[in-house]
Amino acid sequence: MSTVWGNKIKVTVFGESHSEAIGVVIDNLPAGMQLDMAEIEREMARRAPNGGEFSTPRKEGDKVDIVSGYFEGKTTGTPLCGIIRNTNTKSSDYAQLKSVFRPGHSDYGYYLKSGGNNDYRGGGHSSGRLTATLVFAGAICKQLLRKQGITIGAHILSVKDVNDKPFGLDITKEQLEKLTCNILPLNDESVAEDIRNTVLSARSDGDSVGGVIECAAVGLKGGVGAPFFDSIESHLASLLFSVPAVKGVQFGKGYELTKMYGSQANDPFRYNDGKVVTTTNNNGGILGGLSTGMPIVFNVAIKPTPSIFKQQDTIDVSKGENTVLSLKGRHDPCIVVRAVPVIEAVCAMAIYDLI
Repeated sequence: MSTVWGNKIKVTVFGESHSEAIGVVIDNLPAGMQLDMAEIEREMARRAPNGGEFSTPRKEGDKVDIVSGYFEGKTTGTPLCGIIRNTNTKSSDYAQLKSVFRPGHSDYGYYLKSGGNNDYRGGGHSSGRLTATLVFAGAICKQLLRKQGITIGAHILSVKDVNDKPFGLDITKEQLEKLTCNILPLNDESVAEDIRNTVLSARSDGDSVGGVIECAAVGLKGGVGAPFFDSIESHLASLLFSVPAVKGVQFGKGYELTKMYGSQANDPFRYNDGKVVTTTNNNGGILGGLSTGMPIVFNVAIKPTPSIFKQQDTIDVSKGENTVLSLKGRHDPCIVVRAVPVIEAVCAMAIYDLI
C-alpha cells in the first residue's frame, strides 16, 4: 500500500489518526533554504481543529517536529522529515467500528484490503487527520514558490446551498494573501452568517454538510506542464483526489463549458503592455495541459462528513448480519472550512513539482 507521490520531489506520508504520531518525508528539496517556521505554524493552525463551532471538539496543536534534513536553520538537501504527535485521542469511541462500518467512510474498503488488520480507530490511515502532513509539506512548497513570484490562495465557494462570489478574471496576489488570513475565507463576507447557520443547523441535527472550494495560483509563467500524462490538470488531480472527502475536481468553468459554443468557451489572446493575456479565463489558465500565464483556477467538491450521529443502516461482519449504527466520537459537521488550507497545500506541492 504505497503512500509516495511526486516526480521531481517525493512526498511520503505515514501514521494513523490514533497512532503515536503522523508524519511526512519530503525528498529532493534544495539545500540551504531557510524555513519561515512562524509561517509554517500559521498554516498548520489554519487546518488545526480549533475552529470552534465549525469543527470537531478534538483539539490537536499540530506542532511539527522536524527530525531530519534541517540543520542550523537551513535545509540540508537530504530527506526532510516532519512528525506531528497525536496527543488527544479517544480510541474507545471507535471500538464498535472494528466490524460495524460507517456508511460513506472507507472502513469497509480498508477492512477488505488489509484482511481485517487495519487500524480502524478514527479512520486510521485514511483519516482526514493525515491532511496535517500535507499542510506542512505544502507550507514549505509555498515558500519556495513565493521566491519565484507564485502565490496560492483559496476560498469557500459554497457550503450546501449557500454560495460565495467566485473569483473574477483579475486575481491578485494581495487578494489571495488576504483570504489565507480568515477563518472563513470568502470573497463576499456577507454570506458568512448564512454559512454559519447552515453548519450549526446540521450539527444540531446530528448531521453534516459539504461544499465547494475554489483555489487559484497567480504568477505561474506560461508553458509549464506537459500534454497527456503529466498535464497540469492530471498532476493536480492526482493530489486533489488524494485529499479525503474530495469527490469532484474541475478546472476553469469545467462542466459549464459543455453548455457553451466554442466561440464562447475559447479564451481570446491579446497583448497588454507587452504581456500576453487572455480576455477570459474559462479554461482556468491551462490549455493542452500547459499553463498560459493566466491564473490557474480550479474548484473541488467536498462531500459531507460521513461520520454523523444520525442512526444509519450498515452491516456487522463479525456476525454476518445487518445492523444499525449510532456513532460516537468527535466529528466535524462541515470539513470544508478546514479543507481550504489543505487544498492550497496540495496545489503548491503539485506546482512546485512541475517547475
